[in-house]
Amino acid sequence: MKIILASDHRGLNVRATILEYLQTLQEHTVSCVDDQLSEDADYPDIAAKVAQSVSSGEVDCGILICGTGIGTCIVANKFPGVRAAPCHNEVAAELSRKHNNSNVLCLSGDLLGERSSVAVVAIWLKAPFEGGRHSVRLEKIRQIERTQTAPSH
Repeated sequence: MKIILASDHRGLNVRATILEYLQTLQEHTVSCVDDQLSEDADYPDIAAKVAQSVSSGEVDCGILICGTGIGTCIVANKFPGVRAAPCHNEVAAELSRKHNNSNVLCLSGDLLGERSSVAVVAIWLKAPFEGGRHSVRLEKIRQIERTQTAPSH
């Protein structure tokens, strides 16, 4: 699986720990966005790069880290085909994959800690999509994406 990983300045330590963990998993190829991240990097810019990579099919999934995981999630979900989920524990991560087939995991650099973040990532990567009734719901999401356009201002 091709994975793209990124964070804003508030997730740098967690990102480093997750990258180290991912590099131990031989079945995945990992790339990082903005290795030379500055202190004033904005999460919308980082999230957009990851979401575009997932949306275009360049990578299979992405992992984003910001202060809460919420901001990056909001940005990522603006891209067609992206199903980003902010997961603050292992149960949410597992269900986001099993029921929603999430393809972008959004984590909190402030609230989770490095060890918990790795545990969430591990569960998220291993949990399979259950399909069935959940596939029907995902098709409804795809239909909404096709019919909605950005409002003009």
